[in-house]
Amino acid sequence: MSKLILINISGQDNKGLDTCFTAILAHYNVNVLDIGQSVIHEHISLGILVEIPVNADFSSIFKDMLYEGHKRHLAVEMKPVEIDEYERWVQAQGKERRVITLLGKKITALQISRVTAVIAENNLNIDGITRLTGRISLKNGLNLPNRASIQLTVSGTPANIKSMRGDFMEISQETGIDISFHIDSIYSKNRKLVVFDMDSTLIQAEVIDELAKLAGVGDDVAKITESAMRGEMDFKESFRRRVALLKGLKEEELKDMAATLPLSEGVELVTRTLKGLGYKLGILSGGFTFVGKYLKEKLGFDYLHANELVIRDGIVTGEVTGEIIDGEKKASLLKELVKQENISIAQTIAVGDGANDLPMITIAGLGVAFNAKPIVRARAETAISSVGLDGLLYLIGMHDREIPKES
Repeated sequence: MSKLILINISGQDNKGLDTCFTAILAHYNVNVLDIGQSVIHEHISLGILVEIPVNADFSSIFKDMLYEGHKRHLAVEMKPVEIDEYERWVQAQGKERRVITLLGKKITALQISRVTAVIAENNLNIDGITRLTGRISLKNGLNLPNRASIQLTVSGTPANIKSMRGDFMEISQETGIDISFHIDSIYSKNRKLVVFDMDSTLIQAEVIDELAKLAGVGDDVAKITESAMRGEMDFKESFRRRVALLKGLKEEELKDMAATLPLSEGVELVTRTLKGLGYKLGILSGGFTFVGKYLKEKLGFDYLHANELVIRDGIVTGEVTGEIIDGEKKASLLKELVKQENISIAQTIAVGDGANDLPMITIAGLGVAFNAKPIVRARAETAISSVGLDGLLYLIGMHDREIPKES
């Protein structure tokens, strides 16, 4: 019967290493069942699981591998694997797989320790860990992007997925790191459409509040907002009352305001990168079209759905035309875009910050809470709070080298 051997080779990396060792194995007609390699700070760890034919001389293979390792100042360990043990490992390949991404200004041992402890408590196995951000120079690090991200691939079914998400949220709040946790599927590698909320997501402002200040009714609008949050009126009613207070604003004032609203950190990079990769981008907003149109032209969005202020003779009437876009409407619009693009809802990403974004966030293939309220972070699959909106690129698995530099 053939023998199964696990070979581990470690030490200082050097050129031609893989060629030398696999050439030795090839000489003895060895079959490779699995192979993996990682290099950290020029130190290599190479693992090879091999099947040695019955007629092969194992002692000769062992001697040749050790000799080659000695020449290259590498440690070589060869360990037999039982057939039954190997078969159990093969059968485990059908287990669920999930991707856990850690994203923050830096990654600490404490953060990794706490996350991996939760993984172990839920009977999951870590199959691989990949660094997504580039190496930071300790001399010139101050001039480089202040962020770090690693991705863990895990297999198995969580013992308690609700509790696991709660633990991750607690770790996130206590250690200042964002944690994404989602199933690894064919759709997670094949997203096609990304939709964003606008106010406090794409821009660092709530436009209706800015308009209220411009109209001199900031306090009155704030009182209506507070009343709605207490449940004394629904969103649509509160929205109509707030808009009514904007009557008399000039159209020119709206256009001037749109150009001065500050973009959220990372917006231009994330939209440019996603567009370059062929994604379709949409704005689904309870805000106003005059801002949306400005952003659509500036950033290259494909779709825009927002509320339309009625303007007559260059003056705001205090009304909106058409159906008011609330949370349920955002979800409905996302479904319409899915049909229009002829894709699956699982191929979508939805990003927002407020409770009215939850309906679209919870039905999208990947829902992301960006600088969000606690209720939104608790229900969203993924949250970004420690870095800019371009953190989304790491959450979809991109590496620094794949992300174009700011122009």
